[in-house]
Amino acid sequence: MELRNKNIVLTGANGGIGQALALRLAAAGACVWLVGRSQSELETLRHRMQDPERHTVFALFDYSDEEILALSRCFQAERRIDVLINNAGTSRFARLVQQSPADIREQLRINVEIPMILTSTLLPSFNAGAIILNVGSILGELGHPGYSVYSASKAALYRFSEALGRELGASGIKVLYAAPRSAKTSLNSSAVNAMNAALGNKSDSPDEVARFITESLTQERLRTRIGRMERIFVFINAVFPTLVDRALIKKLPVINRFLQSDASVEMK
Repeated sequence: MELRNKNIVLTGANGGIGQALALRLAAAGACVWLVGRSQSELETLRHRMQDPERHTVFALFDYSDEEILALSRCFQAERRIDVLINNAGTSRFARLVQQSPADIREQLRINVEIPMILTSTLLPSFNAGAIILNVGSILGELGHPGYSVYSASKAALYRFSEALGRELGASGIKVLYAAPRSAKTSLNSSAVNAMNAALGNKSDSPDEVARFITESLTQERLRTRIGRMERIFVFINAVFPTLVDRALIKKLPVINRFLQSDASVEMK
């Protein structure tokens, strides 16, 4: 897809990846609707973007049904949506027993429920040939200790993308799924960063992830994943899951050193 003059709705725009992605989309000539929870942060971001007057800030403080409906009413008649990027997300690195019911519900709501409701509400406002791009995670296809809820939520988003893409197959609207690996953002606690270093896991900068997502969009790749080794692990996990079971169980002593009960839940 050529991004120039396209109306792109980007959720989680005030997070690290969201900001980097917004800057890239603006540089490509898109008109970006910056959606997130902080009006002031979004305005600051808008003024950093190329041609700031072309972009729009729309704060969804709670991502409530009423707020989402208000966003949908912005797109009428000649103003339609060309791309929806469901980028907002949250995670918690902790054992399941350490997570409260509120922690669990928050991850499922932000990572699964909100993208589904937002997509459903905005679908009537899409242009012909529009694209929905859901930002998932390698952990949606590769369950990792300490991420049971997060992995489940991203697995749901992956299957949602797959099913919706098939459902809309005859409509001309495409559904893409892009899965980053670990990224160096505030979403990760210091314990997560320390664990990744100890295990030798690679982490990407927000700009590297934004470049990957932008390329997935412009090339209209249905399913993409960052990292050669990560793609291999996902394949092995799908075909020979017991091999991955053994590999991760061997790493449990290291993982357990960094699991902590006070990891915060933050929306990006």
